[in-house]
Amino acid sequence: MKLRPVEHADLDWFFKHQQDPEANVMAAFTAKNPADRGVFNHHWTSILSDPGVTVRTIEQDGKPVGNVMAYTSDDGVEIGFWTDRAYWGQGVTTSAVDEFLQEITTRPIRARVVTDNIGSQKVLERRGFTVVGEVDGFANARAAVVKEYIMELA
Repeated sequence: MKLRPVEHADLDWFFKHQQDPEANVMAAFTAKNPADRGVFNHHWTSILSDPGVTVRTIEQDGKPVGNVMAYTSDDGVEIGFWTDRAYWGQGVTTSAVDEFLQEITTRPIRARVVTDNIGSQKVLERRGFTVVGEVDGFANARAAVVKEYIMELA
């Protein structure tokens, strides 16, 4: 696993990853229409041009398999990540988050995760994140209100 700056060609991979229905349901808070490339491009243009966002491509086996980012929210700095489902359960996300947290040293740092996304919760808990709150939010991918943990690394 290697973390590196995002390259323009990575966006095609990120868009492809976003087409996975199972990954969308697990992430829950996704685009209303994940197949809309225009919305995707606008979203990523905003991310990549925002000086308050640090984003890295997760590379495995010589190809982009996901991303990890930190951004400023009303609650401070938050971390988020997405990994191609073909790489779930292989330690790729865990390694990426470990390396990213060495680069992003702001603490506390928060993350949000749907309460039934056990895989992401485990990644965060093993890094020292603990649940500090719970909120309800509308999840486009599930077309429903879901519970989301707010997790924090102090």
